Amino acid sequence: MIQGTASGVGKSVMVAGLCRLLARNGIKVAPFKPQNMSNNAAVTADGGEIGRAQALQALACGIAPTVDMNPVLIKPEAAHKAQLIVRGKVVGQLEAKRFRQDRIGLLDTVLESFAHLKANYDVVIVEGAGSPAEPNLREGDIANMGFAEAADVPVWLVGDINRGGVFASLKGSLDILSDSERNRVQALLINGFRGSKDLLEDALVWLERTTHKPLAGVIPWLALDLPEEDSPFRHANTLADTAQFNIAVIAYPRMSNHDDIDPLASEAGIDVRFVRSPDELQPADLIVLPGSKHVSSDLTWLKAQGFAQVLQQHLRYGGQVLGICGGLQMLGKYIEDDGVEGQSLAGLGLLPLTTIMAEEKTLRQIDGIAHYPSANKVTGYEIHHGISDTDVSLFPFAQKSDDKQVWGTYIHGLFEQGDFRKAWLASLGVGSDGINQSERTLASLDKLADALEAELAPELLAPLMQGKTTP
Repeated sequence: MIQGTASGVGKSVMVAGLCRLLARNGIKVAPFKPQNMSNNAAVTADGGEIGRAQALQALACGIAPTVDMNPVLIKPEAAHKAQLIVRGKVVGQLEAKRFRQDRIGLLDTVLESFAHLKANYDVVIVEGAGSPAEPNLREGDIANMGFAEAADVPVWLVGDINRGGVFASLKGSLDILSDSERNRVQALLINGFRGSKDLLEDALVWLERTTHKPLAGVIPWLALDLPEEDSPFRHANTLADTAQFNIAVIAYPRMSNHDDIDPLASEAGIDVRFVRSPDELQPADLIVLPGSKHVSSDLTWLKAQGFAQVLQQHLRYGGQVLGICGGLQMLGKYIEDDGVEGQSLAGLGLLPLTTIMAEEKTLRQIDGIAHYPSANKVTGYEIHHGISDTDVSLFPFAQKSDDKQVWGTYIHGLFEQGDFRKAWLASLGVGSDGINQSERTLASLDKLADALEAELAPELLAPLMQGKTTP
């Protein structure tokens, strides 16, 4: 199990890299995350939803993602509540004040999914969530040491040196753990190092001496083209004033599945910016309204910020607008809601559609041939509440405006297929390399696996390469 000193220190990436390394060496490996909190989700082959990172890790393993890989997914909807998804299906809501108590009952479900993966794979690489050393979250924990203790899983603890304070965070995290939890930590791992490793030698000796834990390795900082669950603001390929094409993505408070934009951001000559103010929108050739975990709240926010007026101005000057999933619903005339999100309200009126919010969630994978702009393969998935008026002749788009400046789709991952993305960008007068995003992703995963193979301590890595979970 890979646990971390904090969120964002590289747990997801380390698990993906280990999965890729083992899979390349013929080990039957699967990823597992007991509890994930993210609004970026993927639809599995067995018809459920899991965290986007686990879908990436499954790709690294060369297997299809299943709900067992992330049995508990928490999707924040408001400041004090979140949607609870268990084994891929919505089962209710979690309130912040009852978070610790309500999750305790989910441990049996988590252990059941873990047991199923163990029975079918040689090695299961587990990802923790946040930090195991948060005193306020340790009671009833099912995501970090609570799970590791119950499942009897050895742990590697990772910290990110690029953030600063990595030695204090590793040592401090160990100090907060109980004796049994501390004994469970098999090794320490440092991620994101830039520079000469020789400069670290004294500090590494100090770390091993004071913690009595071996160092699994120091992983260098790598430029990787991988989707990220919670960090959309990393995109900046080209300076906006020299870019061939500028895309502004409106980052409303409950934005979801922002990795839909990754394939566009990977194109040379396209600049992608995530913005939170109308003043930041220009320059923009295309404005994207991405997915939303709570459409009515984000639409209300968008109007209050003044985006509606700026979108109208953008269109008057010939700009393009694209709505994806929740963004599609916002672009319509009206959203009728009988209690799914709490209120009915007028949309932006830029697309000829009305949405009726439905209690049952649509979860399906997409694999078909586009009707527009040309007959290219389309893959992706739908994950949403709500039924909207759609024009099947526009597939994979659901609707367009009469002047063809505004488009909407329910499909996440729409731009992953290189041929479709190339044809769509050509319709906007923009060039594309036509590379499938999966090719870029797998190249980055192989680069990561190479680094892990070169840097990880052989005595710790060897048992995993032999299909064993403990040395």
